[in-house]
Amino acid sequence: MLRSLRNPKFYLIVCIDVFLFAAALAGAYWVRFDFAPWDYFEQFMTVLPFMVICKSVMFWVFSLYKGMWRYSDIRDFWRLAQATVLAEILAVSILAFLFRFEGYSRGVFVIDAVLTFVFAGGARVSIRTYFTKRGTLAGQNSSELQLRRRSKDLTRCVILGAGSTGEKILREMIENPQLTYQTLGFLDDDSSKVGRSLHGVPVLGGIDGLDQVVRTKQVQEVLIAMPSANGEQMRRVVTLCEQAGVGFKTMPGIGELIEGNVSISQFREVNLQDLLGRKQVVLDCEKISSYIHNKVVLITGAGGSIGSELVRQVVRFQPQTVVLLDRAESSLYAVQMELKHELEFHEYVTVLGRVQDAAVVDRVFAQYRPQVVFHAAAYKHVPMIERNPWEAVFNNVLGSKVVMEAAAGWRAERFVLVSTDKAVRPTNVMGVSKRVTELIMQAMPREHTRFMAVRFGNVLGSAGSVIPLFQRQIKRGGPVTVTHPEMTRYFMTIPEACQLIVQAGGMGQGGEIYILKMGEPVRIADMARDLIRLSGREPDVDIQITYTGIRFGEKLYEELITQGEGVVETGHKDIMVLGMHALGPSSGQCRRVFGLLPDLISQANNLDGDGIKTSFKGLVPEYTISESEYVVSKIPQCTSRVLSMEDTCIRQAAEINSTASAFYGP
Repeated sequence: MLRSLRNPKFYLIVCIDVFLFAAALAGAYWVRFDFAPWDYFEQFMTVLPFMVICKSVMFWVFSLYKGMWRYSDIRDFWRLAQATVLAEILAVSILAFLFRFEGYSRGVFVIDAVLTFVFAGGARVSIRTYFTKRGTLAGQNSSELQLRRRSKDLTRCVILGAGSTGEKILREMIENPQLTYQTLGFLDDDSSKVGRSLHGVPVLGGIDGLDQVVRTKQVQEVLIAMPSANGEQMRRVVTLCEQAGVGFKTMPGIGELIEGNVSISQFREVNLQDLLGRKQVVLDCEKISSYIHNKVVLITGAGGSIGSELVRQVVRFQPQTVVLLDRAESSLYAVQMELKHELEFHEYVTVLGRVQDAAVVDRVFAQYRPQVVFHAAAYKHVPMIERNPWEAVFNNVLGSKVVMEAAAGWRAERFVLVSTDKAVRPTNVMGVSKRVTELIMQAMPREHTRFMAVRFGNVLGSAGSVIPLFQRQIKRGGPVTVTHPEMTRYFMTIPEACQLIVQAGGMGQGGEIYILKMGEPVRIADMARDLIRLSGREPDVDIQITYTGIRFGEKLYEELITQGEGVVETGHKDIMVLGMHALGPSSGQCRRVFGLLPDLISQANNLDGDGIKTSFKGLVPEYTISESEYVVSKIPQCTSRVLSMEDTCIRQAAEINSTASAFYGP
């Protein structure tokens, strides 16, 4: 308020409005009394001060003096209408109180309200029009003078999508003379828009006519203003742009545009996420906040791709403290620096350690008493774990069991296990180890802690993801290696997966396995071709695609549920829950799981790959052992037999292997 009072332009604006208020009242008397209002001049002078004061106050209350007239928009005119009506009501109420409204014509006040809106609105429109014309010479597409002045520097473009996003982009081009774009037209598949225009720019036709428009109009770039387009629509548009031989950019997805604030600066290159067409996740923030806000949250594997994103999602809900546990020093340090300098969240604790180290985990729970646990620490690379199955036992199974037992022992409120679709009818050690972890989770006592798991597929850009590999191969000039032409996978982005993990954490009552809706599976070969095209090259022409064969433990098709696991809808459209009963600590399968775990851990200590797989088969009957890994798994088994003459050597070998894994990772 004080800042406005110091601005000389404020007083000029108020004076203009006061003049318009007086003119509106005078016009109302003039119209109401047949252009002969002289007999009511004394009444006019009595009413005028009340009207001017009431209107000025209401205009101030509705912030009509805070904005700049040159940027007036529809919202300003709605506030103008509301302020005018309330000002009239206030003035009439005062006159009725003071003079009982005797001798006053009601029609005068109705006409006065209309004229006030017209005069005040007209003044604002005139100011905006003046600045628009001065800034852009009445629009870059309707002024020959501007085109002659700037034509050499402008990028000739068309906008795909004649909706609200396209209109806002064009308006910014018109109002900002520093933008180097000349919009030649719109293309839109809505036939009712063809032949019409936005701000003087015509809608030339449908998107399928892009090639002809590019040739006839000499288009240099295509701006895709379709933030809600799905993956199929985006692939079609990208293909048309490539066939027309023109560059293209797109707006971010609809979830990245906050409250419709669209800017041309947000245009970027089309990426693979656009082609997948994932819909924006809608979170129940109230439910999430109810179990995270002002709580101590422990995130294991906090330095990994999933763990670090969980950290970013969790701090949005203002926990009391976030405890970050990871075995990788550099990754943990990177998350710490991001929290401190980018997210400006300082209530965190970093713990460098392994989840299978019961002493470290117990000390973390004893010292910080976490109330919510997100367990993301796990080995996930299928071929690597297939060659080193004991590490799946140490990290995925034993580590998870240690953290779960600590959570139950120290009475944490919630425990969320990050699982995988590879746990469904597993054909590899990584998948079966995660399935065993799910079984252990369901067998945990739930008197004080709610245990649950969240199962989902591949995430774009995660550690070990195929996307970075494809990008490096394309950069080298190929070939891009794909295991099988028909191999498909479910994909989602890292933020999307972590948002749904956090959401599911607020739903569970104990023992549930939640399934994230992954959409339609994507063929890896198609994904490789999309990436090659996005790099500006042609698959099988500029960059070759070669097929290397399915690797150890891989399946052509991944699944999210197994036989006997029905899924049930939850209150969230993107999350389902398995319709099976939680095992409970007293169930027969629970006793079998815990009964076989000592043998499994003993075989891992002896580096017995075949024994580990056999024990996994006993725990998970639907597990299919990969016979192709037999020779590789025999090597460490033979080594352990040679060392069996000295028990001490066996223990030392196991310790060395575990220590090496701690430093070098999988």
